[in-house]
Amino acid sequence: MRRKTKPSFLFWILSVATLAASFVFSLFMGRYKVSPAEAVNAMLKLISGKPLNGIEQSVVVGLRLPRTLMAMLIGAGLSVSGAAFQGLFQNPLVSPDVLGVSSGAALGAVIGILLAGYDYRAMMLALIFGILTVIIAYALSRLKGKSTILSLVLGGMITAALMNACISLCKYVADPIEKLPAITYWLMGSFSSSNYSLLKLVTIPIALGIAVIFALRWRINVLSLGDEECVALGINPTFTRNTIIFSATMTTAACVMATGVIGWVGLVIPHITRMLVGVDHKYQIPGAMVLGAIFMTLVDVASRTLLAAEIPIGVLTALIGAPFFAVVYRRKGLS
Repeated sequence: MRRKTKPSFLFWILSVATLAASFVFSLFMGRYKVSPAEAVNAMLKLISGKPLNGIEQSVVVGLRLPRTLMAMLIGAGLSVSGAAFQGLFQNPLVSPDVLGVSSGAALGAVIGILLAGYDYRAMMLALIFGILTVIIAYALSRLKGKSTILSLVLGGMITAALMNACISLCKYVADPIEKLPAITYWLMGSFSSSNYSLLKLVTIPIALGIAVIFALRWRINVLSLGDEECVALGINPTFTRNTIIFSATMTTAACVMATGVIGWVGLVIPHITRMLVGVDHKYQIPGAMVLGAIFMTLVDVASRTLLAAEIPIGVLTALIGAPFFAVVYRRKGLS
C-alpha cells in the first residue's frame, strides 16, 4: 500500500500562484495582441468599477474573461469528478465517463442540435440525459439484487455503448450541410461559445457538485476500507457513495453541456495530483481542482494560438493526455 503524504505549504502557494499566472496569461494571449500590463489593468479597472477603453472591454472583458473562467471551471469540475470516481471505484483507470454520463449528455445535446440548434434547450437536454444515463446504469446494476462496484461499471459500459450508438444514428440522419458539421464540431469540445450567460448557467451545478465532493472528500478514504468499517465509524456507505456519484455525475454533465465532450482531463489530472500530494483525498480533491483549472486554461490558450484556426479542446487533451498516460504506465504501472 502506498504511503499517504501531506503536501507542503509551499506546494499550495505555488499552485495558487501558477493558477493566477495562468489566468493572466490567458487574458493577454490570443490572435489579437494585448500586453500583460493591459490585461492586468483591465481587471483592476473592472474590480474597482472604473470605465474601460474599447480594447479592454471588447477583447479582455468581453471575450477572454468569460472564456478563461469557463476553462477554469470545466477543468476543475472534470478533474474533481475524475478523482472522486477513481477513489470511489478504487481504480486509476476510471474517468468521469465511467457510468456513461458524458455519452448521455452528448446524446441530449445532439438531439437538441437536431431539433433546434445549439441553444439553451440543447444544453438542458444534455444535463437531463447525462443524469438519466447514470440512473439507468444504476438500475441495471441492481438487476441481480444489491448494486456492487463491478455491476455499476458494467451498467455504465452498457448505457455508454447504447448512447454512443444513438449518437451515431443521429449523425447519420442529420442534415449534412448544416446540422452534421455543428454536431461533429460540438462533440470535439470547444470554449468558443463561452459567454457570461452560459457561465452563469453552468456555474451553479458544477460548483455545487464540487462543493459536495469537497465536503465528503475524507469519506472517500473511509469508503475504500469497506462497508463494515464505514458502519463502525458511523457512516452510511450506500448513501455516501450515491451522494458522491450523483455530485460527480451532475458536475460532469454540466461540463459536457457547456463545452462538449472533453476527454482525458478527468483521467490524467487525478494521476498527476496523486503523484504530487499522495493518495489521501483530503488533499487530492483540492489539488485536482487547482491543477485541473491550470491545465484546462493552458490547453485553451494553446487551442486558440497554435494554428490560424482554433483547435478543438478534445483533440488537444487527447494529444497531451494519451502520451502522458503511456509514460505513467511505463514508469509506475497502474496498480
